Amino acid sequence: MPHFRTETLRQIGAWDPYNVTEDADLGMRLARFGYRSAVIDSTTYEEAPAHFRPWLRQRTRWFKGWMQTWLVHMRQPLRLWRDLGAPGFVAFQLIVGGNALAALVHPLFIAALIYYGAIKPTSAGGDVSMLRVWLYGTSVVVGYLASALIGGLGLKRRGLLANAWILLLTPLHWLLLSLAAWRALYQLVFAPYVWEKTEHGLAKSSRLASNLTRSLLELEHYLRRHKEAGDLPTVGSAKNTSAARRPRPRAAA
Repeated sequence: MPHFRTETLRQIGAWDPYNVTEDADLGMRLARFGYRSAVIDSTTYEEAPAHFRPWLRQRTRWFKGWMQTWLVHMRQPLRLWRDLGAPGFVAFQLIVGGNALAALVHPLFIAALIYYGAIKPTSAGGDVSMLRVWLYGTSVVVGYLASALIGGLGLKRRGLLANAWILLLTPLHWLLLSLAAWRALYQLVFAPYVWEKTEHGLAKSSRLASNLTRSLLELEHYLRRHKEAGDLPTVGSAKNTSAARRPRPRAAA
C-alpha cells in the first residue's frame, strides 16, 4: 500500500485515472520530479491468486499497465532522458518496457529454438542454425536461472526453501506470463481501460491478518474513548501518583 504526502501527490499531477497500474506511473513521475521512493521492510499478507483465471487477469492488468506507462512517458524521449538521466532512462527501458517485451518475445524465442534445433547440422546452413540454437538457448536458460535464483532467495528469506521444488516450473511460468502479455497487448488496443480487479482476502493468512488488524483498531478506539472520558490515567498523572505514594526517606539521626 503506497503512502504519499498530499502536497507532493498534487505537485506531480495526482493519479492517472486511465492507467491500470497507477503505482508504476506514479513512481515514474516521482522520479521525474526528483523525488525518491522507498520500500518498508515488512510483511504483506495480501496473498497471490491461487487459481489460474484470477492469476491471468491480474498479470494481464499488470502488463497492460506497464505498456501504458511506457507509452505515456516515451511520448517525449529526450525530455524523459533529461528528467531521469542516462541511468534512470536505461532502467526505465529495461524494467518497464523490457519486462513486457521479454514476455511478448519469449514464445518466439522458444519457437525459433525448436525450429533451428530440429535442423541437422549437416544440412545447408547447419553451422548458422547451430549458432542460433546456442544464442537462443543461452538467452532462455540464463533467463530461467535468473528468475529461479530470485525466487529461491525470496523463499530462503521467508524460511520456505522446502517449497523450492516449485521453481522447476519456471519454464511453464514464463509461458503463462507470455500468454498474459499477449492478452494485455490485445486489451491495450481494443479495451485499454478495462480494469480486471483481483479479489483478495481468500487465503487463511489474509483472514487472520484482517482479523488481527480489526482487533487492534477496535482496541485503539476503546482506549481512546476511555481516555477522553477520563477513565484512564495519563502518563504524567501516573508518575505523580506513584511519586506521591512512594514513602519519603527519613532524615538521618
